[in-house]
Amino acid sequence: MWGMVTPLQYGDPPHVGPFALQARLQTAPAGLVYLGQAPDGRVVSVAVLSSGAALDAAARDRFVTAIKEAQSRTGVRGWGASLVDRVRGRVPPDTPPVLAMQGGPAPWVAVPYLPNGPGAERFLDPVTVSGTLIGQRHGPDFAHYWLGDRTPALPAPPAPPPPPVATRRSVVLASTLLATLVLALLLVVWMLLFRGEDEPEPPRPLPNTQFVPTPPPEPASPEPQQPTPGPSGGGDGSESPWPDDLFDGRGPI
Repeated sequence: MWGMVTPLQYGDPPHVGPFALQARLQTAPAGLVYLGQAPDGRVVSVAVLSSGAALDAAARDRFVTAIKEAQSRTGVRGWGASLVDRVRGRVPPDTPPVLAMQGGPAPWVAVPYLPNGPGAERFLDPVTVSGTLIGQRHGPDFAHYWLGDRTPALPAPPAPPPPPVATRRSVVLASTLLATLVLALLLVVWMLLFRGEDEPEPPRPLPNTQFVPTPPPEPASPEPQQPTPGPSGGGDGSESPWPDDLFDGRGPI
């Protein structure tokens, strides 16, 4: 294992399977290697393909095939085959044992962590290939289109849980409430549209009284009375002021 341990960055998964990831150990061309911890407390090295390499079916198949070959050749029943394969060079002698792995669209592998020793990055080496793979090159090397991708391939999020099933009591309560609201709405509409015409209208307020002031009466001077002639026909001031026909011409008693 080589490389500098760096903290987890944005986009790194906090968990991969049952393993809790704690830091980055290495950024390889085909993926990333993380330092993690198993549920039993063991320190592990976890290799994850990049999102671009995971979308390449050939690269993903090379990664999963390398893991399965190492997993089958390091078992208890495969010590003889493992020794022959190691002698013939089919399996690198520093291939670590596989603790857990997962295939699918976002594969990963977990191996025991050894300081300054081989780790899960051994399974990322066969993902990138060069030349023509027939022993003799007939042209320049090619580069994978996903070499610049540094985003880890993560499994799809789990499907959302099914909606909760309502109980019979909640359904009855909801139906009763809905019926009550509909009835109240119909009652309000009926009162607004079909209100009886015999219903007296509210009295209208009387108009305000307007007071027009009248002019004050003007005083008039009385005309002077003219003396009236008495029975004798005289017109002096000794004549009686009473008319002749009053008291039969005798005057007041």
